[in-house]
Amino acid sequence: MSTAHQSRFRLRGAATRIRKVVAAAAIGAVTAGTLVATAGTASAQTSLGDAAAATGRYFGVAVAEGRLGEQDYTATLNREFNSITAENSWKWESLQPARGYFDFSAADRIANHAQQQGMELRGHTLVWHSQLPGWVQNIGSADELRSVMYDHITTVMEHYKGQVRSWDVVNEAFEDGSSGARRNSVFQRVIGDSWIEEAFRIAREVDPDATLCYNDYNTDAWNTAKTQAVYNMVADFVSRGVPIDCVGFQAHFNSGNPVPENYHITLQNFADLGVEVQITELDIAGWGDSQAEQFGGVTLACLAVPQCTGITVWGVTDKYSWRAEDTPLLFDGNYNPKQAYYAVLDTLLNAGGGDGGDGGNGNASCTVTYTETQRWGDRFNGEVTVRAGDQPISGWSTTVTVQSPQKISATWNGNASWDSSGNVMTMRSTGGLPAGGQTTFGFTVMTNGNWAAPTLGSCVAS
Repeated sequence: MSTAHQSRFRLRGAATRIRKVVAAAAIGAVTAGTLVATAGTASAQTSLGDAAAATGRYFGVAVAEGRLGEQDYTATLNREFNSITAENSWKWESLQPARGYFDFSAADRIANHAQQQGMELRGHTLVWHSQLPGWVQNIGSADELRSVMYDHITTVMEHYKGQVRSWDVVNEAFEDGSSGARRNSVFQRVIGDSWIEEAFRIAREVDPDATLCYNDYNTDAWNTAKTQAVYNMVADFVSRGVPIDCVGFQAHFNSGNPVPENYHITLQNFADLGVEVQITELDIAGWGDSQAEQFGGVTLACLAVPQCTGITVWGVTDKYSWRAEDTPLLFDGNYNPKQAYYAVLDTLLNAGGGDGGDGGNGNASCTVTYTETQRWGDRFNGEVTVRAGDQPISGWSTTVTVQSPQKISATWNGNASWDSSGNVMTMRSTGGLPAGGQTTFGFTVMTNGNWAAPTLGSCVAS
């Protein structure tokens, strides 16, 4: 990682550290098949992009260049998102359909739109086995294919140098299934195992300041062969100084491939290697409460990992989705926000707190601390002290997460509600606090053999 890139990563990392306190709440809320977030109503003046920015992250969308002339499409794009990924027009077959002939006309329309709107750009994708023109597929010489790969990466990255925050340098290089093997692409067959490393080294040479990502799908559950194979490759690259800065998780989910119980663990394990993690192509089949809970849960998982720097959904509206029959996006075919939209927005807004257990609305803030007050043979009482910051607050909320098979059997001095697992309690105030003032609430935990202390989420002031 270059010095310039490290510096920019540290600045973004500083902004994300304030979300560490939401990790406990997210971990408690990520339960088998149900990832919990409130699907209520949020301020009409707040967008997904603005709410994500308050947590130090971006919230982006994949854009089809041909739809930019549609008023409703563009209005929704401009209002809600602060990052753009080209859905298809930056792929190899679109940019270099014939050898040495580059056509940036459609791609530039997306880049220009992002620049005009002050949005970040994600580059997707430089090297991929699919949407690859036949003239590349038919190359049989390793030296020739290396040269072609070098020319393509160099030309495309130089064209957008300084405009693109993150590049998907290599996309989908591993097989599905239980083998953990590399995909049998022309790059793998002709060049061999070194081709991915070579692509990243070329990309770093061209743009030392860009964030360089490996991007793939079905790498969401931690214990699968494909996830482990990608993890091992990234760990190897980091240990040898191969310039990889980021891992992208496509996050295409449906009933046969639901959001995994340990999604946040997967993200954190990759982040612990010293790379950013990004959710790059999110869509979730379904409708209503179930879809909303899963979208909210994915958002919580990202918020739980300080190095998760942003989320991109794979399309603006259901009607133009690559799998429209699954209605997998946040806006329906008439551009109305769905329950899933409000689940994501509310989750982001609830996470927009301060450091070390602080939360806030503007300058208002609060902190929470926990103490065990009594213990019996099968239960204990806990007390949480809520303190206002240097401004009065009209209300507050926080979460308390217990570990299964523990259960909270009684509460006092607040309004409590639970997620569907029963492990995450949200406690809301019955009144405000003056500047520097404090109050307490309490609860009884039935241990069922587990005496672990509960974990607090952030304190959110209003």
